[in-house]
Amino acid sequence: MTSPFEGKIAIVTGGSRGIGFAIASALASRGASVTICGLDAAHLADAGARLAKVAPAGAVQTCRTDVRDYGQVEKLLETSVQRFGGLDILVNNAAIGKFSLVSETSPDDWRAMIETNLSGVFHCCHAALPHLRRRGSGWIVNISSLAGTNAFVGAAGYSATKAGLNAFSEALMQEVRQDDIRVSYIMPGSVSTGFGGHGTADWKLAPEDVAQVVVDLIEHPRRSLPSRVEIRPSKPRK
Repeated sequence: MTSPFEGKIAIVTGGSRGIGFAIASALASRGASVTICGLDAAHLADAGARLAKVAPAGAVQTCRTDVRDYGQVEKLLETSVQRFGGLDILVNNAAIGKFSLVSETSPDDWRAMIETNLSGVFHCCHAALPHLRRRGSGWIVNISSLAGTNAFVGAAGYSATKAGLNAFSEALMQEVRQDDIRVSYIMPGSVSTGFGGHGTADWKLAPEDVAQVVVDLIEHPRRSLPSRVEIRPSKPRK
């Protein structure tokens, strides 16, 4: 049976580790051509080699990109489209978390979260939309967080960026759905990646759990749109 991902072309930001790598691996192993980006060249090289083992021959590309820089994002899109011939799926996963009290959060840390977690998503969507419209359909999946609706002490900046991402995703979904471009955002709870200095634990979600949601969204019947998905550990720490 032919996979619905065969012949599809995807970009996954922050795709060299954690949730992003799990998503890229899920897409590549199902037959999609995938470009991943990140900031660390060594991590990208390692991730590219690992993805190549599960992807169709020649179907993986890495591109060092700082999503805070629109020029670099444009280059990412151009590089992927030139290599694979178009774009069908954009997964905005790149994010940073600086967890501290507001009084102890530096302006630089605040700015870095806003520019990565929120402006970076805008940059990628803005650059991707012409390519998705050219294909006549597509998916944008934004990886948010339950922190966007459940703020907690020490996460004011991070929660603010994810709340903004949720609102951005809702508005964009309504803006482009008549173009057959479907926009969804996923709000995971605790994921065992060590993100933001938080430790790993068996009770937390695995990155592959979030990747499965991405796959399920893209395979969902076209007549309906699950635009917001919450996913949390089934048995959280007491």
